[in-house]
Amino acid sequence: MKKVLVASNNDHKFQEITAILEHLPVQLIKPSDLGLNLHPAEVGDNYYENSLLKAKAFHLASGMPVLADDSGLEVDILGGEPGLHSHRYSPKPGASDHDRCLFLLSKLEGKPKPWLATFHCHAVFMIDEGLTGDNHGSVRGEITDEFRGTNGFGYDPIFFVRAEGKTMAELGSAYKNQHSHRARALADLTLLKAWAFTNQ
Repeated sequence: MKKVLVASNNDHKFQEITAILEHLPVQLIKPSDLGLNLHPAEVGDNYYENSLLKAKAFHLASGMPVLADDSGLEVDILGGEPGLHSHRYSPKPGASDHDRCLFLLSKLEGKPKPWLATFHCHAVFMIDEGLTGDNHGSVRGEITDEFRGTNGFGYDPIFFVRAEGKTMAELGSAYKNQHSHRARALADLTLLKAWAFTNQ
């Protein structure tokens, strides 16, 4: 079975990507499985550039095909914040997901509702530096000031999907693996699918 290195040290993200891609005949590898401890600077101007930076760094370190992604939450009334800085949004050192949610809610306090928002994800699959594919996925929703649900991470407990009447953290992994921004980005990553099924 072909092996793909996932360019992330986040166990939650690795588990989610594994579930989304379970239908593909590939084995996903964690950086820690290879003894890698990379933290590439995410200095790109958009999600695609950050994904590409991570893909290149992990590919150079491992020599393996790499799957990388970058994601973020953009809130309309905050001009697109936290955006590219979603994971580093809270000024609190060592901030947890809960801390980041609380900081976002503090920025929204007093602003008129609904707090419309979009989750974005851009995925890059790199076989080598001359052969890459990418795709973008997004989900529209709104921010709620009530934490709801435990089956999620990041901003999932306060990201409300109006069509479902629940937060992303309430909808559960089965829903996320089909309809989340990351699922949508990975579902149409055509190079990955074509490569996975070639010469099996």
